[in-house]
Amino acid sequence: MKGRDEILLADDAALSQRCELEFCRGSGPGGQKRNKSSSAVRVRLTGTDFSATDCTERSQHRNRANALRKLKMQIALSEREKFTALQRQICAASHAEYPLYIARLFDALAENNWSLPETGRCLAVTPTALLKILSRDAQVWQAFCERRTEAGLSSLSPRK
Repeated sequence: MKGRDEILLADDAALSQRCELEFCRGSGPGGQKRNKSSSAVRVRLTGTDFSATDCTERSQHRNRANALRKLKMQIALSEREKFTALQRQICAASHAEYPLYIARLFDALAENNWSLPETGRCLAVTPTALLKILSRDAQVWQAFCERRTEAGLSSLSPRK
């Protein structure tokens, strides 16, 4: 995908302009507010198959922000580019650059055939440190394990 890093660094307003937004009523428990207001949000990145939905909050604005974050993570976990560099050794999941951090980490892993020792040498970190970073987020861990299996490597246990 051309411009992956730009999309992952975009703020919500800029990314919303590149997306088709659809508002609808959320399903499930929540009472009258949920059943009468269109607070659920579906976003689809124009020109791609990437889309995300969120209806966890009562606020349409928070649901839109959550859906855009899910969209960024979906792109980060699936789109690979040539590895350039990690700007930081560790990045909190709540940080705005987290999707870009994960995307670049996955780029490094992909270039090293999903091998933790090889990627660790490339990034100057231990394989155990990489395991800890990857296992902090269930979605990231699952995607990593799937890629390792596709590459013919054994599955790993997360480190906490």
